[in-house]
This record gives sequence, structure tokens and C-alpha cells, in this order.
Amino acid sequence: MANTKSAIKYVRKTERRAAHNRGVRSRLKTLARKVRESEAAGNKEEAGKSAREFISALDKAAKTGIIHGNVVNRHKASCSHLIFNS
Repeated sequence: MANTKSAIKYVRKTERRAAHNRGVRSRLKTLARKVRESEAAGNKEEAGKSAREFISALDKAAKTGIIHGNVVNRHKASCSHLIFNS
């Protein structure tokens, strides 16, 4: 357990940040699932729209350091054919 006031405050801040980051990661998983499902259904327009939304969320998460940039680049590369071929 934290001993000083500042350490206690730091624990509170960390818990808040962790909760926010969990929500962002969960949203990314949901968006990735939407992209996969729309691609599997053969709906090119919906897949392209979902891919754009997913890539935007990925970039925002990488900008704040929630996920690593290389992970973002890998996902963007796998989604790029959905955008340019829709």
C-alpha cells in the first residue's frame, strides 16, 4: 500500500487511466470484429466504412500510447485492401 499522499494520488490516477485504456482496447476489438464480419458477409461498402473507422481508432490509440505503433501498422496493412477495393 502507498505510504505518502502523493503515492496514494498516483494510485488513483493509475486506476482511472487503466480503466480508460481498457475501454479503448475493448472498442478496438469491437471495431476489428465489425470489419471481419462485414468482410465475411461480402458487403464491400460496409467493410470499407468499418475499416476506415477502425483505422481512425487505431491511430488515436497509438497517438496516446495505448497500443504500440507497429501493431497499428500491421492492422492498417491488413485493412487497406478493404478501403481501396470498395
